[in-house]
Formats: sequence, C-alpha cells, structure tokens
Amino acid sequence: MSKRKISRRQFLGEASCSAVGSMAFLSSVLNLGAINTLAARPHILANTGDYKAMVCILLAGGCDTHNMLIPTESSEYNAYVATRGSLALSNTATPAQLLPLNYNNAGKTYAVHAGMTQVRDMFNSGDLSFLANIGTLIEPIANRAAYESGLKKIPLGLYSHSDQIMQWQTSVPQSRSAVGVAGRIADILHDMNTIPEISMNISLSGKNRFQAGNMYNEYSISRSTTSANIGFTPFPSWWSDAGYKTALKNNAINNMVEQQYANVFQQTIGTLTRQSIDSIEKFRIALENVVPLNTAFSTAGLSQDLKKIAELISVRSFLGASRQIYYVTYGGWDHHDNVLTNQANMLPVLSNAMAEFNNAMKEIGMHDKVVSFTISDFARTLTSNGNGSDHAWGGNQMVMGGPVAGSQVYGNYPSLSLVNNDFNLSSRGRMLPTTSVDEFYAELALWYGVSPNDLNYVLPNLCNFYSPSCPASLPNNYMPLGMFS
Repeated sequence: MSKRKISRRQFLGEASCSAVGSMAFLSSVLNLGAINTLAARPHILANTGDYKAMVCILLAGGCDTHNMLIPTESSEYNAYVATRGSLALSNTATPAQLLPLNYNNAGKTYAVHAGMTQVRDMFNSGDLSFLANIGTLIEPIANRAAYESGLKKIPLGLYSHSDQIMQWQTSVPQSRSAVGVAGRIADILHDMNTIPEISMNISLSGKNRFQAGNMYNEYSISRSTTSANIGFTPFPSWWSDAGYKTALKNNAINNMVEQQYANVFQQTIGTLTRQSIDSIEKFRIALENVVPLNTAFSTAGLSQDLKKIAELISVRSFLGASRQIYYVTYGGWDHHDNVLTNQANMLPVLSNAMAEFNNAMKEIGMHDKVVSFTISDFARTLTSNGNGSDHAWGGNQMVMGGPVAGSQVYGNYPSLSLVNNDFNLSSRGRMLPTTSVDEFYAELALWYGVSPNDLNYVLPNLCNFYSPSCPASLPNNYMPLGMFS
C-alpha cells in the first residue's frame, strides 16, 4: 500500500482533538518524521520588521511557591496559616515577612515573600503578574472526585522531578517526548530570522527539552562567552608559537569540513560542522558589537545569565533575529529541609535578577518586546515534613515584561484549607492545578506570532481545553487568560 503524501499545511491542519488523542498521531507529531511535512508547509509569518523574545527561567527542583505568593484576605490567610503551620509566613512579624501587593479583586488580596521587594515593586508598577495554581495537565480535571474517578488522564510520573521538568518543557504530560514547546515554535517560525545557522532558541544552561525541536535545536553559550573565547579553544598564550599553532589547527578543521565525502554520515558531520563554524563566526561578530549596559547586575549566577541575554538582545540585528527564545536554569529549589532559610536566601536572588533584567530591557528600548516567565517542576506540599516541604503539583509562577497586562493574578488561586476543598488531593496539601501549562503557553505563542491554526502543532493537548480554530471557544481575542494587553 502506498503512503499518502501530505503537505505541511495538511499535516498541521489534521492535528484535531480526535487525532491528538491517538498516541500514534502524537508520536508522528513529536518525532523526526514531522520534519519533511513541516519543511513543506507554507505559513503566515508576522511582520519581519518587528522583534519579540521570550525568556524562560526554570526554577529547578520544585519551588515552594505557596510562600512566594500568599493570600492575605482574612479567611484565606487563616486557612494558609492553619495548613502551613511552622512554614507559614507571619503577617504581623517585625521585620515583615510579607510584602502586600497593590491588588484587590472581589476581596481577594495577596502578598509576596519579604525577600521579593523588586517583584513587589514590578507587580505594583504593572511590569509583572502572577499565574495562580498552574501545572501540567493532559485535560481539565474539575475536582478531587474527578481525579480519583480513574476516568481522567493523569501526567506520567506525577511528583517526579525528571518527569515534571520534562512536561513543563514539552507540555505533553502523557509522553516522555524529546521535543519541547520552544522547539516546536522554532520549527514553525525559524524562517523569520535571516541567519539560518543561528537558532531562534539560545540556551544559557546547555541542552534542554524546552528548546529541542523536530527541525531546530538550541544554540548554547555561557555567561562567560565573549568574542575572544567563543568557538574552538585556542592554544594557551604561553605556548611557543601559540597563534601559529592555533591557525594551523583551524585551517586543518576548515580543510576537513570542506571535503566532499562519499559516505553520507561523514558528509553530514562535515556539513553540520561547517554550519557550526559559520554560526560561531557570526556570533563572534555580534559579541564584538556589544555595548556595555548602564544597568547594574549583581555577581549572582542568575543575574549574570540574564545580563548575557540582555547583551545578546541588544545585538539582535547582528544575529539576524526577529524572534528569539532564551532559556536559563536557576536550580536548588528542592527544599525538603530548611525551606524557610533557603527561600530567604534564594528568593531575593531571583527577585533582584528579574528586576535587573527588566531595567536592562527598558534601557535598550526592548521592554515592550520581551516577555520573561518562570517555570518549575512542581509546587510543594502545603504541610511541613518537619523542616521542609515535599513534592506536590499545582503552584504559582511569574510572567514579566512590557507586553504583559501587569498587576494581575491570573487563574484561580484555590483555598489552601485541607478540609472541604475540591482542589486538595491529599492530607499533605497537594493542589490540583486549575490552570494548565497549555493555556499559558498558548497565550505566549499567540503573542509571539504563532498562528491559531498552528497551535495544535505547538501544543498537541491544547484542544482538550479549547479549540484554537473555533473563535466561539476563545474569549478575549484568542487568549482565555488575557495576559497580554
């Protein structure tokens, strides 16, 4: 039987809810078999004269975000204190443990951890918002009864670090997929950039699932990368004739990759190496044109990572970039012990770094072009294990930047009571997510320039929550959460 040839348009167009429900179809979407159909598909690109970037900050380890965003309305705060016990932050302590936010929606009020002064200020000024009780979901789960019914699909490896980090990055919780959300976006929009050798996806934290695509992967650099050290390592300057030997080595590599090989594997390696060398040279030129920022950044690793991203955004034209997605990891959040002490040390680092980056974007005139956001494996149990908290599910995240409709708490922040609570799944206080990762990423993707017709490729489960091709199911101009102004 002959195989049916389909165009890229047909391939994505047939990504309906019923088709995505098939694991066979899901595999075809997420593996290398999608390359040819994607390459052949014409798609509508946004105006290439504009620029947009996303910055994903992974809080690796599972951040206890219920002590990052805290309800302060009297009854909700009392439930928080009763459940969290020794982990609760006081609203009367001196010095203050909570910083109130300028927010009141139908009586709901919130505060942030006292170490997040800059986050408080950015929220109040409209530069930042929160996403409440968000988590990995395959399909909506209305309450605990639905969760326990056995009729709903549950993410693989729930409460597992490796699985939940992967699922936040791929948004396909029913599969251990090798392809991520940013990678699939790049598959569609990479042609918006004019230098194909340089990926739309740039990582400050090495290889990752989030930026892995069917056609394109991440371009990895480090915070210490400069025009002087990018590429092949030169011979040490203290070697005799170091420059001459480095030139000989580079010439040998160039000669090798310029060869034409009969062996397909050798030829492929040579071609990829040549492309890598070309991209290094283009990156070197961009780095040579970086102008020092006036915005001060601390010496903390996350601050330096975000500083490097700010520098790269400032030379985006040298990289031929109309669209970029950056990725960075800030790890160490698996606080089974000493959670209060650890968060008192780490949340200020996060808050300060995000504020520094926000200020840098304003300095270079890119504040209204860049959206930054946090993700984490999962939130933590509301109850203490004695001195810390354990793995849970739904939690709170941040989204920042000029395009964001700021000073808001999006989604549904549930009661934190352990009793008579449809969203509490255990005696330890594990919250059932009320907003899916898909819903969040869909808004990011649409803002970034992905067509509604392409959303089912980027987010194969999205049609379990709403139909991208049906305007009637898409309030707020295709954006159910309404995060973008």
